[in-house]
Amino acid sequence: MDAVWRLESARIIAGLARLVRDVGLAEELAQDALVAALEQWPESGVPDNPGAWLMAVGKRRAIDRIRRQQRLETKLEEIGHGLEPEASDAPPEFDLAVDDEHIEDDVLRLVFTACHPVLSTQARVALTLRMLGGLTTEEIARAFLTSEPTVAQRIVRAKRTLSEAGVPFEVPEGPDRTARLSSVLEVVYLIFNEGYAATGGDDWVRTDLCQEALRLGRILAHLAPGEPEVHGLVALMEIQASRTRARTGPSGEPVPLHEQDRGRWDRLLVHRGFAALLRAREIGEPPGPYVLQAAIAASHAQAATAGDTDWAQIAALYGHLAQVAPSPVVELNRAVAVGMADGPEAGLRLVDALAGEPSLRGYHLLPSVRGDLLARLGRNAEAGEEFERAAGLTRNAPERRVLLDRAAALRGAQ
Repeated sequence: MDAVWRLESARIIAGLARLVRDVGLAEELAQDALVAALEQWPESGVPDNPGAWLMAVGKRRAIDRIRRQQRLETKLEEIGHGLEPEASDAPPEFDLAVDDEHIEDDVLRLVFTACHPVLSTQARVALTLRMLGGLTTEEIARAFLTSEPTVAQRIVRAKRTLSEAGVPFEVPEGPDRTARLSSVLEVVYLIFNEGYAATGGDDWVRTDLCQEALRLGRILAHLAPGEPEVHGLVALMEIQASRTRARTGPSGEPVPLHEQDRGRWDRLLVHRGFAALLRAREIGEPPGPYVLQAAIAASHAQAATAGDTDWAQIAALYGHLAQVAPSPVVELNRAVAVGMADGPEAGLRLVDALAGEPSLRGYHLLPSVRGDLLARLGRNAEAGEEFERAAGLTRNAPERRVLLDRAAALRGAQ
């Protein structure tokens, strides 16, 4: 049942949302269908097409609801003709229950609706994992180290906000589509990043979140094959996910990129990432932020050893990224690349220029990067202080231990 729901829930909710034009109601109807399956399948067995069965039951529940609301005459045409509400099982042809001609468009509409900018970022993430990932409230809460009631409230408020704002269940066109697509990609990448380098808790990597983001990204690439940034994001996630096995040590501690055993990188994921990056480039549009970040990840993946890394190329790519999508975090990453290509002094100058940036005031990677550059310059006492400051800012336990160990080692080297 869990497997069926994970695979089919997005399609079912999307198909029902097209009919009732309300994402919250569509999810409620889909959940009703799931309850019916839990009641009937243990006795009748799992149908040959469980997704179609759930969709058909969901549609019947929609008809019943509309009857109760006395809007049957106007709404029956939207839900579809010829579906017998009294049927106890899905019709063999399921009528319009699962229409392959429309279902992929429906899922894409659901993506754009769940990630609508009218919602807060946290609400978009929770709603996307619930609607498209099929995750339970408990699973989402556990993944993001928050309470189940908090997540439940976010989801309820998000559905209410979408309804009250009259957000249309559609794929936007023109400039609005571009703006909305960036919101969709942001949500997927936020999910991936929380799995790739957890912001808090006792685990450095949460593979389940990375896999969920990859699954969502691959769905997007299938639904929007002409969008280079979608393929760029998929490429970036595939290549980064390829390092998962090498990113933690025996005790779960983070292993920096330059110390990783590259023989443990998943070459299949690397090749998939390269293929996605090639598809993005073949579309022929100027590279956007995700395509550029994927190109940076590809540069790392092409190096057989850390010493073979083309840091000059990576620094140039970060320079281009800083023009396309300027941000203090991009500048900090560029400082790392410049520090490797042109020496630690050049990198330190760029980092020190970011010292007064308000958005980086509590960002632990700023003192961490500065500490690394100072250590390479032999300024061990200053470097140790920076690593201790970074340790005080991070909420991730394994990362904190590594930073404190580095600070202690530098103190011992004085």
